Amino acid sequence: MGLTVHSLPVPGDEGPRNASGRWKMMALLLVCAAPVIASYVTYYLIRPEGRRNYGELIDPQRPLPALQAATLDGKPVDLRSLKGQWLLMSVSAAACDPACQQRLYFQRQMREALGREKSRLDWVWLVNDGAAIDSRLQPALATSTVLRVPNDALSQWFAPAAGQRLEEHIYLVDPLGNWMMRFPANMDAAGAAKAKRDLERVLRAAASWDKEGRLAR
Repeated sequence: MGLTVHSLPVPGDEGPRNASGRWKMMALLLVCAAPVIASYVTYYLIRPEGRRNYGELIDPQRPLPALQAATLDGKPVDLRSLKGQWLLMSVSAAACDPACQQRLYFQRQMREALGREKSRLDWVWLVNDGAAIDSRLQPALATSTVLRVPNDALSQWFAPAAGQRLEEHIYLVDPLGNWMMRFPANMDAAGAAKAKRDLERVLRAAASWDKEGRLAR
């Protein structure tokens, strides 16, 4: 049997070959690690300002001023008497155009969708004029609080987003009477679903202290 003898590597000749292999290995490792490195750079250095909430948080929060309101039959009400509940509030004239009616509908539906947590939140319609309310709205308002408050008085507390009107938003007030969130103007059904998720998160976060004074309906 014949044997073929191959030449053995001469010591010192393997340097260039090994160096080339090491560079290829390092390049491969960098390619594999690039997504991980990019994610760390993005998170720790660039850190995009993503946010989970749909509504705009009001900072600093604006406490409820001493405002006098009135029930639909003319009885005076101190608006501060609404403290103790989370309040989902909207503002409009008594005529309540279709956009107003949709906001009222969303307020009611968002509250109902909270299930057993709904007793922690009231939905409130603030009427900013003295006109009569269409009687056809009354059945839909059965679970709401409806009060008349002068529009100039409300501007001491609420404020619209730039380029919007006070009437175009839904506002969230905490049990201490602080206006703390404003939902985007003229929201649609998809926006209302996002706003409902905000409500769920807020109520969950406040569960440790928001216990007493609930008005079950």
